[in-house]
Amino acid sequence: MHDILPTDMPVWNQVEDEYRRLAESYGYRQIRTPILEKSALFQRSIGEATDIIEKEMYSFDDRNGDSLSLRPENTASVVRAGLQNGLFNGQHQRLWYCGPMFRHERPQKGRYRQFYQLGAEAFGMAGADIEAELIFLAARFWKVLGLDYISLQINTLGSSECRSRYREILVSYFRDHSAALDDDSLRRLETNPLRILDSKNPDMQALLEDAPTLKQHLDPQSDEHFSSLMDILDYAQVSYEVNPRLVRGLDYYSHSVFEWVTDTLGAQGTVCAGGRYDGLVEQLGGRADYAAGFAIGCERLVAMIIDQNQAQKQQNCDVYFLVQGEGSVRIAHKVAEGLRDKLPQLSMIVHADGGSFKSQMRKAHKSGAKLALILGESEIESGNVSIKYLREDAAQIEIAQPELPGKLAQLI
Repeated sequence: MHDILPTDMPVWNQVEDEYRRLAESYGYRQIRTPILEKSALFQRSIGEATDIIEKEMYSFDDRNGDSLSLRPENTASVVRAGLQNGLFNGQHQRLWYCGPMFRHERPQKGRYRQFYQLGAEAFGMAGADIEAELIFLAARFWKVLGLDYISLQINTLGSSECRSRYREILVSYFRDHSAALDDDSLRRLETNPLRILDSKNPDMQALLEDAPTLKQHLDPQSDEHFSSLMDILDYAQVSYEVNPRLVRGLDYYSHSVFEWVTDTLGAQGTVCAGGRYDGLVEQLGGRADYAAGFAIGCERLVAMIIDQNQAQKQQNCDVYFLVQGEGSVRIAHKVAEGLRDKLPQLSMIVHADGGSFKSQMRKAHKSGAKLALILGESEIESGNVSIKYLREDAAQIEIAQPELPGKLAQLI
């Protein structure tokens, strides 16, 4: 787990603020769920045979003997919250979230044991148009952030029925070639064979290339749904690649799945992943309902923004207030609070802890402020405040305290 330091926070704030604005412009409303949930929620939703459940969840028994887990993802929590609070019941819901998730993984660039996700979830809509909307939302997010080198991959997992039939075909194929499977794939063969298709083992790539694809075994309804999604994306001129080996790591997905990927982050190339999961609401105790969503990895996005020099410049303060002389501190703070009343958007640092005028000026320059306000003994005597320009060659001026808000409003 890692710290996010003040030097990186402007980029994080940029990502979160832009996402909030964009998601709400598409009609998505924010939801917040607890970091802790009952372990059974994730076991039922994600799947007992997944790596998350078998290896990665932080789980423990609380004082009542209940098994709790730090959430490894947020879709199951959003569904649980929706069921408990009556958000579904035949309604259309568009929801978004932001927050930390936890998985006991091997830390590396872009992958930490505590990591942050931005997400969107949509409920009650059966057509491929909602999957397309989610893809459009993500595509616009990359555009807003000025990011390049992110491409879209899509696939279909079909209905649960055709996926079950395909599972049998896939198991038969891999059993015929079991000598070529690594230990991890042999384990998955009995528990989650579709995940073998996602193996990164270079020695198995030829075997995976020749494996039967789910697309070849789709029922007509699933094929039509996927074709509808591609038609919408084609008409909107959104570029994509159909990746038949894209299966996603969670059991609850069905029909369309997608990933936005980049080759700029090394092994951790997935920036955003999602798809449709119609069976999850019923699986967690509700009426059968339609659902789709995605999650974005914030750490990876922040790394891309910094690497591609798209980060906004660190927010500097507008004004640094220097104070010198007897009684200046209390007067300076009274003046500063009056300025904040009249100029709510003003960013201002009032110097603290004394020091010479020279040392205060060094801190004023280092703060990035455009202007320095100076309150010394002569200003106190005259009832004025001096304004010194820090970023341009202009003469210092002195102004009466009552006129200061109007003057600063012009200068900043």
